[in-house]
Parts: sequence; C-alpha cells; structure tokens
Amino acid sequence: MPAPTSASAPVAVAELPSLRRRTAAVLIVSQILGGLGVAIGIALASVLAQEVSGTEALSGLAPTAMVAGTALLSMPLAALMTARGRRPGLVLAYVLGAVGAGVVVVAAVVGSFPLLLVGMAGFGAGSSANLQARFAAADLAEPERRARAISTVVWATTIGAVLGPNIAAPAGRSVAGMGIPAAAGPFLWAAGVFLVSAVMVAALLRPDPLLTARALAAGSAEDTEPEGRSLKAGFRAVRESPRARLALVTVAASHTAMVSIMSMTPVALSHHGAGIQLIGLVISGHIAGMYAFSPVMGWLSDKLGRLSVIGLAVGLLSCAALLAGTAGGSHGRTAAGLFLLGLGWSAGLVSGSALLTDSVPQAARAAVQGLSDLTMNTSAGIGGAAAGLIVAQAGYGWLNAVGACLLLPLAVLALRSPKRPG
Repeated sequence: MPAPTSASAPVAVAELPSLRRRTAAVLIVSQILGGLGVAIGIALASVLAQEVSGTEALSGLAPTAMVAGTALLSMPLAALMTARGRRPGLVLAYVLGAVGAGVVVVAAVVGSFPLLLVGMAGFGAGSSANLQARFAAADLAEPERRARAISTVVWATTIGAVLGPNIAAPAGRSVAGMGIPAAAGPFLWAAGVFLVSAVMVAALLRPDPLLTARALAAGSAEDTEPEGRSLKAGFRAVRESPRARLALVTVAASHTAMVSIMSMTPVALSHHGAGIQLIGLVISGHIAGMYAFSPVMGWLSDKLGRLSVIGLAVGLLSCAALLAGTAGGSHGRTAAGLFLLGLGWSAGLVSGSALLTDSVPQAARAAVQGLSDLTMNTSAGIGGAAAGLIVAQAGYGWLNAVGACLLLPLAVLALRSPKRPG
C-alpha cells in the first residue's frame, strides 16, 4: 500500500529506490555548494577580523563566532525540522548563512568588529546546514546501508572544502573598486552560493525525506504520536538509550579532539621552521583524511558494525595524537599525525551519526540529531579555546596528550556497550 508523506504526495514502497537516489543527488550537490560557501568565507575570516579590529589578538574570534553560531542554531533548526521536515530547516539554514555573510560584508565596509562577529555567527548557519544534510541522507536509507548514505554526503564536502580556499583570492579581487575590502569579497560570494543552495533544496528536495520516512513508518513499531516528535522527547530518547549516549560521546569527543589539535598545528609547525606552503600541505592532507575516505568508513560501519568503527576511531585518533605530539621538528611525522587525525574524525563522525540514528525512535530523530550537533560544536568550541591556553602554558605535546585523554570516556563506553549488530 502506498504510504503518504502528505495528503497530496503518496510514495509507494516500489518508488523508494528512485526517491533515495534523487534525494541523495540533491543533498550531494547542495553539500558541495554549501561546503564551498563555508570554505570560501572561512579561508580569510581571521585576516578580515584582524583588519577590522586592528589587532591580531582578536583575529581568532571570527572563526570562534562561527562555531558558536553553528552550535546555537543547531537546536532551533532541529525544532523546525522536527515540526516541518528537512526541507524548511535546510532552506532556512542556508538563508541565514547568506544573511550572515552579507552582514560580514557590511561590517567590513563600516569597520564594525562587533557587527562582524554577529555576521560570523549567522554565517555559521551554513555549516549547520552541511551537518544536518548527513542526517537527511539517512532518513530514507535502509538500516544496513545507513552509514554509507551518511558517508556519501560527508564525502561531498571534500569538493567544496578543497575548492573554497583556492577561490578566495579571485573572490577578493572581484570586489576591487566597489568599496569592499578584498578580505570581505569571499563572503559576498559565499552569500550567493548559500542562496543558490537554498533555492535548489526548496525546489528539488521533494518529497521531504523526513516526512516521507515518518509516513512510511505509520502503523509500524516506529510510529509515534506527534508529541513524540518534540525536543523534549528527543532528550528523553537519548537519556533512555545507552547506545544513543555512546553515539553522542563519539561524535563530540572525535570532533573536539580533532578541532583542538588541528587548530594549533599550524602554530606548532611555524615554531619548527615550517613555511606557509608546507603548513598548507599538512592541512590539506588533514582535510583529505577527514572527507575523502568517509565512504570507506561508511562501508566498514555497515559491514563490521558501528561499535567496531568507533573502536577504529579511538585507535586512529590516539595514534594521531602520539605521532603529532612527539613529532618535534619532524614535519613529516606531524603531517602523518594530522592525516590520521582526519581519518579518526571521519570514522567517529560516520559511525557515531549512524549509531545515533539507529538508536532512537524515528519520530525523535530530528531532535536528537540537532542535540548531537549542538553537543559536538559546543564541545569543539570549548576545546578550541582551551587549546591555545594549553599550548601557551605547556606546549603542543601536552595538547595532544589532553586530546588523547578526551578519548578515554569514549573507549570505556564503547567497551561497556552491548555487542549487538549495528
């Protein structure tokens, strides 16, 4: 029998394979565009912050404001998706990202640093959209292919992440003669890219994957009354599921360890004589580790189980901290550590996201997924801020040791988790 996603849009089970392919295609293209928009802007965010504030000491607040915005917007967007579906939430996130980018441009023109931080917080909505897209890919995926669906969308970010920094320079030159600082030009381009993403999602992400999944679950064991779809129900679902709690810790610990170590690696490399080109190559290798191999992590998660890949994430991240933390002046060893750091993050994000989706009722998933993004970004923001203090007081090696210690609770929870499939 057909299962309606709405009163006017029935979807038969036989139509699901083509719907899954179409939904995946839309999400992949939007992820490429969204990743491009974020990468274009963030490439010169610190430079622009220094120009507007007049001091290098405040330059790090721009990316911090973006992370804070991503975290703060996670739950409101999750509430909207819970009530109305993925499409309205993703469209609003991209529109807010475009507005935030526009505010950054205005702040650069008028020279207002507080306004710049407000704009960067709004710009973080673009990153929120990218994060939520991985869960939209899981809505209609079969349970045994859910991790691969998530990893494919994560992989699509690679294209935008690689192209973005390279487009930043021509974007800056494009605003010459317009009264806009060159460092703000990328944000003008980012605003346009986000708007294109919003229009594409609004027009093509139909029927809505989350609403379709709910309709297909109607009458099944996963069917829930509307009150089961509230944010409160999402918190309750996590509280009642040990595996959901493990998934949250996996995503948060992996992301925090990665952000903390990665953010201070350029400083450590420069202290050991590395130039800008070498630092760029090391970070590029790290980004490749984060995104390029995510389909492998998805395949492993589906074939070997989520817990096995969580264990792999702990192992990779621990090895990364050991290599980078003991590298000293060995740039090759640091590069190897950063590559493994990216691989470990990919394993943790993909397996943790899949386990989280597996572990809570269908109706509560959007709320729980928003809670996941709030937790991971808040933790990473705190970790990134603390990383500079740790390096200043104790050194880069100790930062890696602290990053490895963050993985201990994750390892304990994974070992204590019931060993059942998925």
